[in-house]
Amino acid sequence: MANPNILVILTDDQGWGDLSIHGNTNLDTPNVDSIAQDGVLFNRFYVCPVCAPTRAEFLTGRYHLRGGVHGVTEGAERLCLSEKTIADTFKAAGYATGAFGKWHNGTQHPYHPNARGFDEFFGFCSGHWGHYFDAEVEHNGRFTQGQGYLADEITDRAMDFMATNVSSEQPFFCYLPFNIPHTPFQVPNRFYEKFRDFTIDMRATNPEHEDVERTRSALALCENIDWNAGRLLDKLDQLGIAEDTIVFYFGDNGPNGARWNGGMKGTKGSTDEGGVRVPGLMRWSKHIQPGMVIEEIAGGIDLLPTLADMACVEVVSEKPLDGRSLKPLLINETTDWPDRMIFTHQRNAISVRNQQFRLDTKGKLYNMFTDPGQIRDVSDDFPEVQAMLVKAVDEWCTEVFPIQDDLPFSVGYWKSTPLPARDGVPHGGIQRSARAPNCSYFTNWTEVNDSMTWDITVGTSGNYEAIVYYTCPAEDVGATVELSFNGQTVQGQVTELHDPPLVGEVDDRFPRGSESFVKDFKQLMLGVLHMVSGRGTLTLRALDVPGSQVMDVRRVMLIKEEK
Repeated sequence: MANPNILVILTDDQGWGDLSIHGNTNLDTPNVDSIAQDGVLFNRFYVCPVCAPTRAEFLTGRYHLRGGVHGVTEGAERLCLSEKTIADTFKAAGYATGAFGKWHNGTQHPYHPNARGFDEFFGFCSGHWGHYFDAEVEHNGRFTQGQGYLADEITDRAMDFMATNVSSEQPFFCYLPFNIPHTPFQVPNRFYEKFRDFTIDMRATNPEHEDVERTRSALALCENIDWNAGRLLDKLDQLGIAEDTIVFYFGDNGPNGARWNGGMKGTKGSTDEGGVRVPGLMRWSKHIQPGMVIEEIAGGIDLLPTLADMACVEVVSEKPLDGRSLKPLLINETTDWPDRMIFTHQRNAISVRNQQFRLDTKGKLYNMFTDPGQIRDVSDDFPEVQAMLVKAVDEWCTEVFPIQDDLPFSVGYWKSTPLPARDGVPHGGIQRSARAPNCSYFTNWTEVNDSMTWDITVGTSGNYEAIVYYTCPAEDVGATVELSFNGQTVQGQVTELHDPPLVGEVDDRFPRGSESFVKDFKQLMLGVLHMVSGRGTLTLRALDVPGSQVMDVRRVMLIKEEK
């Protein structure tokens, strides 16, 4: 039998309850539901409380801390270079590999998706984006202007990728990590109109914590995902490869807000059940019995070993996997499935789940069969279980800690290296444009003593063209800025105004929280900076401030001169 194609769909901030197949009557998700109806539903599927760790576990089949991923920004999201990815595995087996959407496991080479086994990448490397219409994206390391709604566009790109490889008769591994329903809540009118005045009948466990307008926006985004899922499934039919393609659909964490989620405790960011139990659906026509429901606990760490096993592909990682192949459950090879534990980490707080019980971060034990809301501590009823799980957490922590978290950002491992504001440190009065670093820029640069720095390591000595992406109103034009690294400097003067408006607010269906609004940034060419390999601090400072401020800064770009 020829190698099956693989399509993995990952959604961002979609909780277990955000599908109609799980009983939510507030929305309709017939296309996503059909994946389970034609295949299998993993009813207890577990990931991490936040985005980047889940992605790392999917990519490696190993707990995220083993791969150095312990946060979502400022370098904590980067996957250690010693880890092999699921794309490495399938590429070694002769597959074409593509990722389309949100990466969130490193921006600069060699952390970039094109350096982690993916032949093709279209999307963004940051944790979240500030605008979803005609968004700035990158294609194989080059920044470009997107066309249309971002979730629709990455779906188009994924479908083109699949079609191209069907034409060339090459099996493909297609990874489609959607950016929604993550905030900002931006969605085309055709999906939002249904929910504009929609009555939300099924509410959060604690309705007083739920903002109905926020829920309406999130559900509209979930229906956009469903529409795009339908397009993907139709494309597989059109290409004649539906029976030859494994489709897996899952979420990266619990819902981004209080809304109906099956009575479970916790939302995104929580190690409780509602923060880490997500949709898990799989289809492989004529190979998996349709309509199966698997109650055994499983998770994102299981996808690499499962998909490799189903495709008869050898895993290239030499490191031991934490996940296990779910193939025996899928094809009924055995009924002897031993109990297991799945660990959850967030900010050094650990929870662990076995088939029946959850031990929370405070050492309390809950029977998840009868108490999804984690209301009654049953430690006194099952002391041996509580003690076993406490011991397991202690042993797990010994294995995965400590984490190296002082790694510099890499420069010179690829022709061009972006150093966005989110990876830099502001000094003096300089501020970020929003609380969340991911899509922010630096602003309020008003003094010559202010600066911004990046902790970097240069992989290759040489000359690098230095570019600053800036905005500046007419009254502030004229400042001279200096970029320096380990004693070498280059200077440039702001001679042209560039003061575009902020965009995004008019498209927000619900007021955004931590995401920055975005705007168009202009390139300021500073010249050529000679950089010697090694670690140091890249510093951007002003030599003068002729107006009220120097400029706003989105990123520094370093382009290595070819020898």
